Amino acid sequence: MKHCKIIFIIYFLVCGFASSYAQQKVTWTDLSKVTFTEEYFQSYGDYFLKPHFKESVKKLAGKTITVEGHFLNIFPEENVYILSKTPMSACFFCGVGGPETTVELQFNQTPSFKTDAIVSVTGTLELNSDGVEHFIFILKNCKAEKVN
Repeated sequence: MKHCKIIFIIYFLVCGFASSYAQQKVTWTDLSKVTFTEEYFQSYGDYFLKPHFKESVKKLAGKTITVEGHFLNIFPEENVYILSKTPMSACFFCGVGGPETTVELQFNQTPSFKTDAIVSVTGTLELNSDGVEHFIFILKNCKAEKVN
């Protein structure tokens, strides 16, 4: 009986440890927990939106997450790829939604998806609240697969 208890305890420790390193499926609703204020950037001589992430989003930072959306092949020759909540014709840049509806994708290997392909992307989430040259959400070391 004592051995069963030890095995039982080890099993739950291993399961708990493994789940803390497992990828987490995240929705666009999860990522929408952010507010913005305008902040002046002297180096650009202009105002930009500065994100303020809610605690639920901050907890995702540095974690491996998976999110599904529309693949936007913006500048493939410069490795600029975006995941969007909406298709290209209705994305953030066209005035629909805000910065929280897009994720910058940084791949180790160049993807071959076409614009607006629906994909599931897994990577390590970085939150960007200070750099205006990158998106507020950045997925690093991405891997993606087509949905459908």
